[in-house]
Amino acid sequence: MSKPGIDGHWRGGIVVSRAIRDAGMELIFEGFQNVHQIVEAAIQEDVDVIGLSIHSGAHFAYTQEIIDLLKERGVIDNIMILVGGVIPAKDFPKLREIGVANVYGPGSMTADIIEFIKTNVKR
Repeated sequence: MSKPGIDGHWRGGIVVSRAIRDAGMELIFEGFQNVHQIVEAAIQEDVDVIGLSIHSGAHFAYTQEIIDLLKERGVIDNIMILVGGVIPAKDFPKLREIGVANVYGPGSMTADIIEFIKTNVKR
């Protein structure tokens, strides 16, 4: 779980991280990082999922950069990307089009996020 950029909205990422941990999944909380650090950490830690907590307005740029870097490194097929934050619902389809597995906005239930991960991670 990481938060690209320096946006100070952090509560959602913390809540989801704790729920994932409490569900028995290994979680690496990276906090605030730039996109290169996120990709490097994901590759080094051999993660199955990158969770991004992103504030509206930057969600397309940061997500696309991460996807492009994962493609450059040849690992895009091995890592599922989930995005959450205050993102307009009208943007969810475009995020899925560029390669995000699912998007979670305000009010999303942590149980739904956990179930999605359990159902869709290939390992």
